[in-house]
Amino acid sequence: MDDLLQPFQIQNWLWRGHSIRYSALGSGPALVLVHGFGASIGHWRKNIPTLVEAGYRVYTVDLLGFGGSDKPPSGYSLDLWTELLADFWREHIQVPATFTGNSIGALISLTMVARYPEMAAGGILINCAGGLSHRSQEMNPIAGLMIGTFTKLAGSPISGPFIFDLIRQRRRIRRTLTQVYNDPAAITDELVEILYQPTCDPGAYKAFASIVTAPPGAAPEDLLPIVQRPLLVLWGDKDPWTPVSRGLTFEQWVPDGISYTFQPIPNAGHCPHDEVPEVVNGLMIDWLGSQIDQR
Repeated sequence: MDDLLQPFQIQNWLWRGHSIRYSALGSGPALVLVHGFGASIGHWRKNIPTLVEAGYRVYTVDLLGFGGSDKPPSGYSLDLWTELLADFWREHIQVPATFTGNSIGALISLTMVARYPEMAAGGILINCAGGLSHRSQEMNPIAGLMIGTFTKLAGSPISGPFIFDLIRQRRRIRRTLTQVYNDPAAITDELVEILYQPTCDPGAYKAFASIVTAPPGAAPEDLLPIVQRPLLVLWGDKDPWTPVSRGLTFEQWVPDGISYTFQPIPNAGHCPHDEVPEVVNGLMIDWLGSQIDQR
């Protein structure tokens, strides 16, 4: 893991008494990359070098509770991570940035763009989650029952540690990835290690239990109507967790006069930035050049 992250010049920042791992590379307009559930800086390893080479200052942060950042036992929410990024911007960036995220990282990025327009030049949302936890109205009754049961068991001090130790096994991580990556060749040992290693940290289970039982937070349809900056929405069209049909509803919530681009990614799953990085990097750089760099 350390060898993988060495090129990214990892640093640590103290936030509210907690150590937060981050990277800052390159020069030019600012980009902030925000990972999804269970991921970390390493999930952007196929994007950072290309974006730096294209002329951007690229910041990546391990959110509290994930990756190499501290893992306190409780208190997690979308608002907490948004406050973390806002404070990170105040201390380390201080110029309008394009907030870019995958899954819950996309929802956090959207929250930053909507609530802190003075900090945001724009937003790039990649397979944006509908909430930190699943909303019952977004699932069929059977799926809702299954998710609800899992959440109760995972959050229980009796069954929770057993479930956590079960799902964090490398072979089970790989099996889960086969559900959300369309191309099996993209599921490498390196990717499995990126997701596995943080689960070995002290406090990982309690952080996990707190996160999976946290409230869903603001939904995209709550945030999109107050956006004042350009948005690029990318969506792997083979995503079984957040289907592309969900992304197709976003435009109706965007205010008139705001630049909005929706681009499905053919034959990609929930994490197209990692599965087809050459496609996503190209789309990001083209959009940034036309919508952000000229402002």
